[in-house]
Amino acid sequence: MRRDTRTATATFAAGLLAVGLLSGCDAAEKVTGPDATDAADTLAGALSSGDFGDVGVDGGTPDAVSQDYATLVDGMGDVTPSVTAGEVQESGDSAKATLQWTWPIAGDEWTYSTTAEWTLVDDEWLVDWDPAVVQGDLVDGQRLDATPIAARRGPVVGAHGIKLVTDRAVMRFGIDRSQVPAKKAGDSARRLAALVGIDPKAYVKLVEASGDKAFVEAIVYRQGEVPRALARADDIPGVLSVSGELPLAPTKEFAAPILGRVGPVTAEMIKDDPDTYHLGDEAGTSGLQARYDEQLRGVEGVVVERVDDQGSGTELFRVAAQAGTPLRLTLDVDLQLEAERLLADVGPASAIVALRPSTGDILAAANGPGADGYNMATYGQFAPGSTFKSVSSLALLRAGLTPDSVVPCTPTITVDGKTFKNYSDYPATGIGRIPLRTALANSCNTAFISQAGKAGRSGLVDAAASLGLGVDHDLGFPAYFGNVEPPASETEGAADMIGQGTILASPMAMAAVIGSVQSGRLVVPRLVESVDVGPPDGVEKLTAAEDAALKSMLRGVVLNGSGRGLLDVPGPPVIAKTGTAEFESDGGKVLTHAWMIAAQGDLAVAVFVDIGESGSGTAGPILEAFLRAAR
Repeated sequence: MRRDTRTATATFAAGLLAVGLLSGCDAAEKVTGPDATDAADTLAGALSSGDFGDVGVDGGTPDAVSQDYATLVDGMGDVTPSVTAGEVQESGDSAKATLQWTWPIAGDEWTYSTTAEWTLVDDEWLVDWDPAVVQGDLVDGQRLDATPIAARRGPVVGAHGIKLVTDRAVMRFGIDRSQVPAKKAGDSARRLAALVGIDPKAYVKLVEASGDKAFVEAIVYRQGEVPRALARADDIPGVLSVSGELPLAPTKEFAAPILGRVGPVTAEMIKDDPDTYHLGDEAGTSGLQARYDEQLRGVEGVVVERVDDQGSGTELFRVAAQAGTPLRLTLDVDLQLEAERLLADVGPASAIVALRPSTGDILAAANGPGADGYNMATYGQFAPGSTFKSVSSLALLRAGLTPDSVVPCTPTITVDGKTFKNYSDYPATGIGRIPLRTALANSCNTAFISQAGKAGRSGLVDAAASLGLGVDHDLGFPAYFGNVEPPASETEGAADMIGQGTILASPMAMAAVIGSVQSGRLVVPRLVESVDVGPPDGVEKLTAAEDAALKSMLRGVVLNGSGRGLLDVPGPPVIAKTGTAEFESDGGKVLTHAWMIAAQGDLAVAVFVDIGESGSGTAGPILEAFLRAAR
């Protein structure tokens, strides 16, 4: 039965007062019925937790309310509200309270209030359940739904503020499952896969496993690059083309191994970071796009709507998406494109790195098609061959030699039973006792090996460090600075003098070597503007006298030696060094890496071709063309 708690309380209190006058009890003590405030707090806790087991319901059950509530808020995802009850107002067997809601949404808070009402039934406050308790405008058949708002990905910006990677128009091709019967979806997927050149088996499996209304993407083309063969896709049931945008570089090949790509997140990414990545998200999946994904992707927003059973929504709350922060690089778009153009027809793996000696800014870091997507430009690890003689020359200068010191250039030299010789077309006129500068110009192996003892165990290590080789730095991108260590034997020490043995370097590292000579100080390459770079501590600085001697000797390579092909390049004087380095192929055949490094004005360049005839003959013409184009 129902009763008026206020009347009952007043009557009981009056009786208690009368008894108190007779018995001496505390008149402040009184007995009341059930407290509506407790019922309001219990409901608030249930709305926060989703557990309605302790909630009394008028005309229903806790289980039914729990299911209804779950339906109402399921579209909010994993977001949990905080709900508190305000002051309860009682009137007879009715009570009313304001509920204060706070939803944490995309770093913001959606706050609002609703009203809940109770009825006192058999000494228990029962809530009058209604969707409006959850959100004041909700009625039966409606629910809350939170939809992410994708953030615009930040661009990758190069030199002069030119956007290297930004949203560019694309066409997506795939199967629209809603437009093809389930039994025929696999056949359509197979035909489309064959047409666009992707794995048919994998694509068919993906299409057949997708929902009846899914669009299953097969391939994406840049706008204007869709093959003519795709015109035949109209004959395949269910094929759909969708226009859109993707963060893309100027060309498909543009610094691709370094910049990386943006695409659907992988299962591994979701597993490793489930709070950040979810199925269907797009993110950086390789290269700088992956390393700086948090900066570039921005912060997605959210729109909360009141949605009816027809799917029609009315906006209730919105948190705007925050665009990603641009990643600023030093790459020069014109020089990068030129470098890639020059490597486009080079069959073996190849790379060009160009940097500015005055700042270390990397202007181009290009990999040829033969690299198969591998970043050889900044992370390749190869014997630098005779280009390393620029380092050996510094070690010998520090050991007391001068550019005019006479050294023996013999046809062969034997060190601890190992015979070394000069390259096959070494000029016969260069044999004999010759100045060190001539030995460098002609790249006489035996002359440099003959002086290995004078360099000492640490001479090459120290000289290499002074020119930026063999000392690691964190530059904010994959970078290999080379390996230069004290030799473990006389034979190894001899090979090290000519850039073989245990000596390794990347094209970027060798560009830094010639750039350091050009600038007269150690040059640390720089690509990501937000990453501070500087010379490492404890490295012996290049002196003015040493630098002048090196410049003179490397200029002699162009005037009188293997770099004569650069002599007529317009502009300031060019310094250079060619190099070849022997290595054994998997079949045991001896092949040669072809190198050339050069500097002119405020530009230092390294060219590497994995398999070539010689530095001057294979890498030289490429480097010459690049210098001419850079004018």
